[in-house]
Amino acid sequence: MADIKNYTLNFGPQHPAAHGVLRLVLELDGEVIQRSDPHIGLLHRATEKLAETRTWVQNVPYMDRLDYVSMMANEHAYVMAIEKLLQIEVPERAQYIRVMYDEITRLLNHLLWIGCHGLDVGAMAVFLYAFREREDLFDMYEAVSGARMHAAYYRPGGVYRDLPDTMPQYLANKIRGEKAVKKLNENRQGSLLDFIEDFTTRFPKYVDEYETLLTDNRIWKQRLVGIGVVTPERALQLGFTGAMLRGSGIEWDLRKKQPYEVYSKLDFDIPVGVNGDSYDRYLVRVEEMRQSNKIIQQCVKWLRANPGPVMSDNHKVTSPKRVDMKSNMEELIHHFKLFTEGIHVPAGEAYAAVEHPKGEFGIYAISDGANKPYRLKIRAPGFVHLSALDEMAKGHMLADAVTIIGTQDIVFGEIDR
Repeated sequence: MADIKNYTLNFGPQHPAAHGVLRLVLELDGEVIQRSDPHIGLLHRATEKLAETRTWVQNVPYMDRLDYVSMMANEHAYVMAIEKLLQIEVPERAQYIRVMYDEITRLLNHLLWIGCHGLDVGAMAVFLYAFREREDLFDMYEAVSGARMHAAYYRPGGVYRDLPDTMPQYLANKIRGEKAVKKLNENRQGSLLDFIEDFTTRFPKYVDEYETLLTDNRIWKQRLVGIGVVTPERALQLGFTGAMLRGSGIEWDLRKKQPYEVYSKLDFDIPVGVNGDSYDRYLVRVEEMRQSNKIIQQCVKWLRANPGPVMSDNHKVTSPKRVDMKSNMEELIHHFKLFTEGIHVPAGEAYAAVEHPKGEFGIYAISDGANKPYRLKIRAPGFVHLSALDEMAKGHMLADAVTIIGTQDIVFGEIDR
């Protein structure tokens, strides 16, 4: 009788659980995974190379398109690298706005993650719940930048503009009448800060709803407990960061260990796991949402009490006010040079990293003194996590591969770059 050999299966790139264009070549013994080989490159957009042909500020929108679920967090690392090279100070109000939007971005990321991870392993309802909250968060993005996703809001030296005093309102139409619109606009009567504060008071109850649906659900636990276990030592060796590392029990968070902006002034905790499995990583991310909400509340309180500039007053880096530009020759020259040539960044190199929702997102920038980067290298957290997929999936069932991809929270824009 002939020996039964392992057979090879293509998982993706057109697969609803592949979280992008991941082609996973699986070697199976029956339904047990012997080897999983991730094939990437199907989304490669040459971001690092394109950055060399654009001015420093023109590259900001490219950052949004890396991890297209955590837009402003990507921008943050990039502008911090430029600020290191320029050696400029960012106004404190701009730092608080950045931190607040970093945490709003973390909520956006984790809500998409919990919705899609649930969907991948068979929980339909949580996806609809999570996307209900994402709508409000996108409205916060839109109010401040004009875009719901690719905000391009951060700038070297601060942020594009201060927080608006009014929130956009829903208008009555064929689908929604006056009565329905009035209810929708109830929490939009004040400023953007009022809207954000209203959201932070409602949000803990929403997280409780997700936990009611999932945390003690026996099917959820059967699909996640003991799946994709990574020991603390191995997580460090593999270069894990973010929730993947904290899920294995290592308390590492750049916001605490290497504080940037105003994180050192804020009160929050770092959740860590015990077993290093998919279930622990789920619990870590859920608690992170609660902690982010706490940080946003502290930022709102500070921003209410402390008005001030949101851009550096160094006009070799930031554009002068419109009134000054039209009445002062010096400012007109600054304006003209900034909008024709861009910023000339001193020669040197800098690495800046942020605690991105997925882990450590870093930008290594080299300048030769020109108005464009000489070289840009992006340290994407998802790339490192995906490289561990083979090790995490070995010996598990085919259905568990979907759980492991979900627990890694990968987005292909930053992996392929």
